[in-house]
Amino acid sequence: MQSSGRVYQWLLNIVMIGFTLFCLMPIWLLFSSSLTDDMELVRNGYAFFPKDISFSAYHYLWNTSSEIARAYGITVLTTVIGTAAGLSLTAMVAYPLSRIEMPFRNTLAFYVFFTMLFNGGLVPSYLLYTNYFDFKNTLLALIIPGLLMNGFFIILMRTFFATSIPTAIIESAYIDGAREWKIFYRIVLPLSTPVLATVGLFYVILYWNDWFNGLIYLTDSKYYSLQNLLNRILLDLQFLQSSTQAGSQTGDLAARIPLASMRMAMAVIGVVPLLVAYPFFQKYFAKGLTVGAVKG
Repeated sequence: MQSSGRVYQWLLNIVMIGFTLFCLMPIWLLFSSSLTDDMELVRNGYAFFPKDISFSAYHYLWNTSSEIARAYGITVLTTVIGTAAGLSLTAMVAYPLSRIEMPFRNTLAFYVFFTMLFNGGLVPSYLLYTNYFDFKNTLLALIIPGLLMNGFFIILMRTFFATSIPTAIIESAYIDGAREWKIFYRIVLPLSTPVLATVGLFYVILYWNDWFNGLIYLTDSKYYSLQNLLNRILLDLQFLQSSTQAGSQTGDLAARIPLASMRMAMAVIGVVPLLVAYPFFQKYFAKGLTVGAVKG
């Protein structure tokens, strides 16, 4: 019995290692393609091990290193502020909705769920944030519109609070004279680390990968996030290569631009920080997501 169990464990480990390598293959292909000579990509396509290694894509990005550094700073700033604010507001909305004694609890929960199905549309949202709140060409345009609050995250966190926080602890805190704010910050939040880490990771990914708000609300390049800057660089390069009326000097410049490998290098620059941050959230991710979504 012990030998058969050991064989089964080895087979399971081999399968999981193979699955992990299979998941890492796209990331390796992305990094390998960013180091491949552009003409090699055009002739032979993408390969896991490049024949002609070239750093030309990163060289072109290095020429705009000051802009990329500023865009990185803006992205990190908006991600940190937006994640902290969004996580705080989500928890403060979800906790009262998880309490049975709260008046109009089901009605308010319906309003939260309604926002997951319908919204006002792009034009009313743009007019609201630009004409009334004056968010155009400000960092608030990268933080608030469409990202600061999410109905799915509120319902996910509400379910966790309702099913995973023992009611007896809250009642005992009431008996000891604790107020709602003290119970929330001293008892509920410390016991909710898995769901807070899970929702926080979702917010980090949303803010880090967001380019739509910058496309709509920003016209000043000094407020561009990393995704907006990389998108602008890519569009400029595509314009240079596709222009048929360019002069010989511009045409020669466009011919030397490694457009294919540049796409991969931009993706590497954008995805590496998330790959570095994910292992710190991973141990909470599965528990917070399953407990908050499956129960209730």
